[in-house]
Amino acid sequence: MTKLEQGSFLALLVLVTAMFFYLLKPFFAAVFWACVIGLLFYPLQQRFLQLWKNRSNLAALSTLMVCITIGVIPTLFVLASFFQEGAALYQRLESGEINIEQRIEQVRQAFPAIQLLMERFNIDLNTFKSQLSSAAITASQFIAQNAVQFGQDAVQWIVSLGLMLYLAFFMLRDGSDLVAQLTRALPLGDERERLLFSKFAEVTRATIKGNLVVAVVQGSLGGIIFWILGIPAALLWGVVMTVLSLIPMVGAGLIWGPVAIYLFAAGSWIQSLILIGFGAGVIGLVDNFLRPLLVGRDTKLPDYLVLLSTLGGFVLFNINGFVIGPLLAALFVAFWEIFIRDFNTPGETS
Repeated sequence: MTKLEQGSFLALLVLVTAMFFYLLKPFFAAVFWACVIGLLFYPLQQRFLQLWKNRSNLAALSTLMVCITIGVIPTLFVLASFFQEGAALYQRLESGEINIEQRIEQVRQAFPAIQLLMERFNIDLNTFKSQLSSAAITASQFIAQNAVQFGQDAVQWIVSLGLMLYLAFFMLRDGSDLVAQLTRALPLGDERERLLFSKFAEVTRATIKGNLVVAVVQGSLGGIIFWILGIPAALLWGVVMTVLSLIPMVGAGLIWGPVAIYLFAAGSWIQSLILIGFGAGVIGLVDNFLRPLLVGRDTKLPDYLVLLSTLGGFVLFNINGFVIGPLLAALFVAFWEIFIRDFNTPGETS
């Protein structure tokens, strides 16, 4: 093959590949999560494969059933309940049954220092109360509207879910072969490719097992204690705490902390003390105990890089970003490590 032929072929290869990825753009989330399922449940699929020799279809199908049972079905139930509670909360805010400004006034009277602090930073309390009340109504209205939209687009959503599970089956069954073919196709050197694939799998598992599991546990514990204490919309706040726990340096305390302050201001001292004790002593310590068990210390990126990549991922890729952001950050670090090791050889000093 001449250089002209080779150059022309490579140009067309890049063009066709770019067009193919553009063609798959509407199904990006389904393809991405199918790959994630394939990575997460690959060890279980290998165990099933050892149990049923040469029956890869049965092993992949059994693994997928486990995934649906422990992941998909509970998620669907929580989402349905979340939208239902969000719609109910919006109605209570709109009707005035829940008055945000009145509750802020209770906190101000119980803690005069808060008003002094706000005045020191030139924050008008009345404006703050009005803005917070409007934000609460807007947020709950957004959830209520999405509940209606979720119902209207149920068929499309079910199709996307079915496509994801369908692709996940093949990722589980043929994942090893696909990785082998990619290793042969990419012109980066087998050792570098294996390192990059290993880093991809490592960070994906670490992010899901570490961030998502810890966030779900913290959000669940928060929702449970809210329900025990009789705080309205416990499941909704549990989901919100789960999402906030995905963001480094934020966590569930952003929800249970202000609620504990309000309970204290409203005269519910016992409930407030229980919530503070449970929040700090149980919810707050979950990360310290669970994360080292689920994720090896050597897979952890620097905290500042995790924070920036997670926030950037949320902005660019919505909820998918809590995985994609740290994954891109890890690949960025891995590529530069390879470059420094293999290409940027120190020259002679002058």
